[in-house]
Amino acid sequence: MSRPHGGRGVRIGGLQFSRTELRDLLVAWIALGVAFAVFFEGGARALSALLSPVGVVLVGISLATAGVAFLLHEVAHKVVAVHYDQVAEFRADHGMLFLAVMSAFLGFIFAAPGAVHHRGRLTPREHGHIALAGPAVNLGLSVLFAPVLVIGFATQSTIVSVLGARGVAINLFLAAFNLIPYGPLDGKTVIGWNKPVWAACFVVSAVATAGFLMSGAGAYAF
Repeated sequence: MSRPHGGRGVRIGGLQFSRTELRDLLVAWIALGVAFAVFFEGGARALSALLSPVGVVLVGISLATAGVAFLLHEVAHKVVAVHYDQVAEFRADHGMLFLAVMSAFLGFIFAAPGAVHHRGRLTPREHGHIALAGPAVNLGLSVLFAPVLVIGFATQSTIVSVLGARGVAINLFLAAFNLIPYGPLDGKTVIGWNKPVWAACFVVSAVATAGFLMSGAGAYAF
């Protein structure tokens, strides 16, 4: 894989990010925030709501849940790749980001914001670790959003409850979906490295996702 060329950048938390990479991460974060806000509010019917003052809150919730879930998923891939001495940078797929927003207006969402491209020699184990990092972070984020949901219930705050529920649901779903062993998804790389590890992570993610969505708390996500 060719080395990414993103120009001079900045160091954040010990990681070097090029200006192009930071721009792509920002664009993906905003596009997915808008796309999921539209999707959760019912597609094209959401336009009037998004153009009203409440639209700021709706987009803000999506940026803090779906946007952060995708953003940290990709950054996790980069962190582990750099740990294994890879040259690694995120590149947004602007065509797919446009598709995500347009599909949301039609009542469904297809989100493939881009990928972390890396270069260097890797063992199957290292490839597996890099692939697993994204879903693992999503599982961790789902746990972090759980107290937000509890606080929302305790304070009877609809906004906080929705924020917590969507944070849990989106991250659980992303973990399970990305662990499907098909095509470019992370699961194909993980299962190629270690089948028992893949099976354990996929089953936990899938069962947790289904259980949460069928629960009363899951209803707040939609």
